[in-house]
Amino acid sequence: MKKLSCLLVGASAMLMANPVTAFAAQSGEASESVPLWLCIPFAGLLLCIAILPLAKEEWWDKNKPYAVIFWSLLFVIPFAVLYGAGRSLETVLECMINDYMTFIVLLFGLFCVAGNITLDGDLAGSPRVNIMMLTLGTLLSSVIGTTGSSMLMVRPVIKANSWRKRRSHIMVFFIFLVSNMGGCLTPIGDPPLLMGFSRGIPFFWSLHLFPILLFNMVIVLFIFYWLDRRNYRKDIAEGLMPDISKPGTTISIKGIHNLIFLVMIIGAVILSGILPDMPMFQNAAGEVIGIRVFGEVRLTVVSLIEVAIILLAAFLSFKTTNVEIRKKNHFTWGAIQEVAVLFVGIFITMQPALMILKVMGPDLGISQPFQMFWVTGALSSFLDNTPTYLVFLTTAGSMNFAQGIATTLGIVPVKMLIAISCGAVFMGANTYIGNAPNFMVKSISDENGIRMPSFFGYMLWSLRVLIPVFLLDTVVFFLL
Repeated sequence: MKKLSCLLVGASAMLMANPVTAFAAQSGEASESVPLWLCIPFAGLLLCIAILPLAKEEWWDKNKPYAVIFWSLLFVIPFAVLYGAGRSLETVLECMINDYMTFIVLLFGLFCVAGNITLDGDLAGSPRVNIMMLTLGTLLSSVIGTTGSSMLMVRPVIKANSWRKRRSHIMVFFIFLVSNMGGCLTPIGDPPLLMGFSRGIPFFWSLHLFPILLFNMVIVLFIFYWLDRRNYRKDIAEGLMPDISKPGTTISIKGIHNLIFLVMIIGAVILSGILPDMPMFQNAAGEVIGIRVFGEVRLTVVSLIEVAIILLAAFLSFKTTNVEIRKKNHFTWGAIQEVAVLFVGIFITMQPALMILKVMGPDLGISQPFQMFWVTGALSSFLDNTPTYLVFLTTAGSMNFAQGIATTLGIVPVKMLIAISCGAVFMGANTYIGNAPNFMVKSISDENGIRMPSFFGYMLWSLRVLIPVFLLDTVVFFLL
């Protein structure tokens, strides 16, 4: 701890004494000249997340906060040397206040509320039952968001399959469908679509993606059924049997009043996309009113309203729910703590990559829907899919198309918009860090004794299952 304190003090002194601070005032210049090597800390953190749980699991569990601090400083300090302490501090505060804060508060709220809802019953995790639960969760994702649906459905799915030995594949497909693909039909489903809605895309326009979602669901669920049936039979052959002592199937939901708080959180998310366009929340320059924190960084009133509503919903959920429900859910804070720690580092260290992307996006020569689908998707697999979506939505809007959807960024052809939306939402499933719920589901599964694949092991699953499906999407929907 003393060494860490010395490191932080030294870093702070270096930032404050840096002689090139004046350069930081020109915010555009930093993004235009960010060197590629500043992406090394982001790559290093991802490699730690991927490798250390396998090589040094006990060390990683105890020291991951220090690894996050190390890689974050390895970006912040060189960035300050190049562009000044002011610009460096402004960059970190911008991503922490306007990106990370709302991200983690939303996750926290949904984690708390969903943890206070439990599904009791005698559902046995057979292939048929698992198909039904995955289908329900996938469709719910567009109604209550991928994070909301994931947190609501993950424990019932784990509970139904608790008797099984081979079950990690179930949670992998859960991430594919419930935590990602299912969120494509409404702006509530996934943050990129909410950003599109706030820029003039009609609320129900995303229903254009339903044929693609249905196409993908049929293929992915067919693969899942075949695989789950094989593993199910192996479990039965080894003498593992579900509890079928009770006749019939009975299902009951406890803590159902928490659906009210879930609606509160959804309402807060919707408001965050609507309020910025209302005159009462804008100043004379048309900017969203807020509190100036440092430089150009401002904490907006809209963000404060969103955070306040979500935290109130979480507080009321805990105050009004019997603690026995959380005990039945095996509720602990481990999953949200792990996500909170790791994503601090991810949000900070990925800033150079996003800066480079914002500058290079319009010059990449991407003009066809299938190109937009794959580039948006590939980058959304590792970067935050919301800014990636906005970069390529802006790029498409600047191409001076004559026909399509009219947005505040310009006219975007329907097929182009479908490709960008599908890439951002669907391909977040390619890695554990591609979408926020992915890591949450992994952590909760690990806590409940399900040995999930490693970072690269999970990517192998996505390469074998999802990439062929996305290739079919390309041929059927974006080339023909």
